[in-house]
Amino acid sequence: MTLVLIELWERFGYYGMQALIVYYMVQRLGFDDSRANLVWSAAAALIYVAPAIGGWIGDKVLGTKRSAVLGAMILTVGYALMAVPTENTWFLFSALGVVVVGNGLFKPNNANLVRKNYEGDDSKIDSAFTIYYMSVNVGSTFSMLATPWIKDYVNATYGNELGWHVAFAVCSVGLILGLFNVLMMRQTIHHLGSPPDRQPLDYGKLGMVLGGGVVAVGLSAVILEYQSLARAFVYLAGIVVLGIFIHLIRKSEPSERSGLVAALVLTLQTVFFFIFYQQMSTSLSLFALRNVNLDFSLFGMHLFDWSPAQFQALNAIWIMVLSPVLAWIYTKAGNSGKDLSIAAKFALGFSVVAVGFFIYGVAGQFAVAGKTSSWIMIWGYGFYSLGELLVSGLGLAMVARYVPERMSGFMMGAYFVSTGISQYLGGLVANLASVPKDLTDPLQTLPIYTSLFNKLGVGAIICTVIALAALPLMRKLSAQHSAHN
Repeated sequence: MTLVLIELWERFGYYGMQALIVYYMVQRLGFDDSRANLVWSAAAALIYVAPAIGGWIGDKVLGTKRSAVLGAMILTVGYALMAVPTENTWFLFSALGVVVVGNGLFKPNNANLVRKNYEGDDSKIDSAFTIYYMSVNVGSTFSMLATPWIKDYVNATYGNELGWHVAFAVCSVGLILGLFNVLMMRQTIHHLGSPPDRQPLDYGKLGMVLGGGVVAVGLSAVILEYQSLARAFVYLAGIVVLGIFIHLIRKSEPSERSGLVAALVLTLQTVFFFIFYQQMSTSLSLFALRNVNLDFSLFGMHLFDWSPAQFQALNAIWIMVLSPVLAWIYTKAGNSGKDLSIAAKFALGFSVVAVGFFIYGVAGQFAVAGKTSSWIMIWGYGFYSLGELLVSGLGLAMVARYVPERMSGFMMGAYFVSTGISQYLGGLVANLASVPKDLTDPLQTLPIYTSLFNKLGVGAIICTVIALAALPLMRKLSAQHSAHN
């Protein structure tokens, strides 16, 4: 429960920021769509690449538990910096750099603590990570509903665009609450951690980690400012991680090799999934701003109005609804020996994501004066979220199942690197629907977005076919892995 609560509050901060960041750059800082999409996608890539190093620091330097707590503290500072009312882009990029460092330390290590708590029971690992993933969405739901409302309320009441920064400050408060939870419940995770956690804290190593973090903040700001550097960094990260993956497979024990190959195949599939995922905070977010009727009605009766940013919360709401159901199904199927393999769940996930994007793609059929119904977003997010739960929700469980414990910290990080690479690629895809600043007519912007969403639906079908074609290989690798364990 302690691990779930700190994850909940950490995600409260992250998704509260994510709900607003593209709008902030477009509406407050005057960025065009392309720059806003790519800056945020590059930041998201860095946020997810950083855990590759953070996992190693947790395994070998500071300890898994200490690294997770330190990461949460640094994240608190990052969101607090975003609360400073300034339009200076370098300041914003530096604050995002602090978030990158904090997430790098927190994300792989907190997930690794969950893995350690359920070592050796595959069905329980799948179920535990599904519930863990649900905690992510509890935190994100409240923050993505709250921060846009806070921003709008403060701006309307006090003016001067102060609401943006008050909303970012709320993200920081969430992390403070999460750290307080850890302090109060620390005895419940006393037995967990890596070998450095069981040794006295080495302040010299702590100083080196913090010094490296300061350097990483500066590098992150530069990368976000210069997009050619961002592109080069993301591609280089992909090549390096793939090279290390292949090296580990070649040098691993024969009993470990099949599991590592299976993890590599599923990680590559995850890259494609997160290209779709990144649309939530880029193309879908801007689509909600320009082409969705914010009036939510049921049977012709008006109930309430959305803020465009609040539509992102639909993803988390659906996952909260679906997570317990899937966790129950996984456990029941595991007990009866009829559980689908993770590879089969990945293939099913891609097919469901395809349905979600085709729903967005037909938005024009339900549009009035270029504005489509809120129900399009609700049902599109429903199918998209089920697909996410089948793929991303089990990604960490995949690492826990197939990767040897001695490599778990790095491999958790490698999984997040693959996620980061696809976040940036997702930004490039979102720019296919980039709307020029002078184009404000919803009738003209609507076909730009629906064209992209239909193409993404086709792309998800292709991914489904590839995942199905890989099933025989995955069955063979899983059987070999099980035979050696």
